[in-house]
Amino acid sequence: MKAVLYETFASAPKIATLPDPAPDRDGVVIGVRATGVCRSDWHGWMGHDPDIELPHVPGHELAGVIEAVGAGVTRFKVGDRVTVPFISGCGACPECHAGHQQVCHNQTQPGFTHWGSFAEFVAIHQADLNVVALPESVDFATADSFGCRFATSFRAVVDQGRAKPGEWVAVHGCGGVGLSAVMIAQSVGANVIAVDIAQDKLDLARALGAVHTINGAEVDDVPGAIAELTRGGAHLSLDSLGHPVTCFNSIRCLRKRGRHVQVGLMLDDQATPRVPMSKVISDELEILGSHGMQAHRYDAMLALVLSGRIAPERLVGREISLEESIPALMAMDSFQGVGATVVTRF
Repeated sequence: MKAVLYETFASAPKIATLPDPAPDRDGVVIGVRATGVCRSDWHGWMGHDPDIELPHVPGHELAGVIEAVGAGVTRFKVGDRVTVPFISGCGACPECHAGHQQVCHNQTQPGFTHWGSFAEFVAIHQADLNVVALPESVDFATADSFGCRFATSFRAVVDQGRAKPGEWVAVHGCGGVGLSAVMIAQSVGANVIAVDIAQDKLDLARALGAVHTINGAEVDDVPGAIAELTRGGAHLSLDSLGHPVTCFNSIRCLRKRGRHVQVGLMLDDQATPRVPMSKVISDELEILGSHGMQAHRYDAMLALVLSGRIAPERLVGREISLEESIPALMAMDSFQGVGATVVTRF
């Protein structure tokens, strides 16, 4: 198969011809039709993830068609259109038995624990538990976001954040995850304030339903500005970027008994950010993490998509080739472009 491969961290990947994967007994092989370029892939390429063994093929946001099926798989067949959460549960640990595959003790992640979707084919384990059937009406370039950024945002806003109609929701960082969060939060009736340092991203956030936007490059006190707009602070705030500044601001902008959800990854030298703990205690704030979403929760998200209440296709930015994914991956930390960059040509 044709794939992107890197043999050392933080050095330019290359296009390589590699052996096609084979499914294990309970797994499938998916022919990749679209895969997103995500900042998590950049973290992996930089060497921030201890699960990655070199040489490595990145990529974890994907949608495609099943090409091969293991003998133990009962729910899927060759030719099915599918997507997958970026975390595959083992099906045997206590968290999987409780329905929390997103924090499985023995989880696998394409593009991290094994070769990923910057390739023509990718193997997925425990397919009956982890693979999600894709409606015919959803195109692959849109559906690849369900593997990570859109599903992650849905869980962060709806399940972890418990956003309610009429509440104020602040979203710090308007990349793929943040813009998804803006769209999802407004779809459940919340009033969204979007924060970023790029005006074009803020313009898109407003088009997707944000009622206010704040340019962090022009406003010295982002939490103060949010408190003023909301007359007391946000009920729910998400750090969708993953940076010490956005994490701090997200917690600081909350009203009493507010909820902060950390969605953006914070790794390497940013793994232990400064937190305004005195405010957390005195205002009885909730600090929550959000890490992907279980396959069994996708029906709720897809119902909103099929109803037209949310339109993830509006978040697709550039569609590129597999060759173009190499410079796109290497430049991921510069936060260029509006919307998601998606590989659709292999």
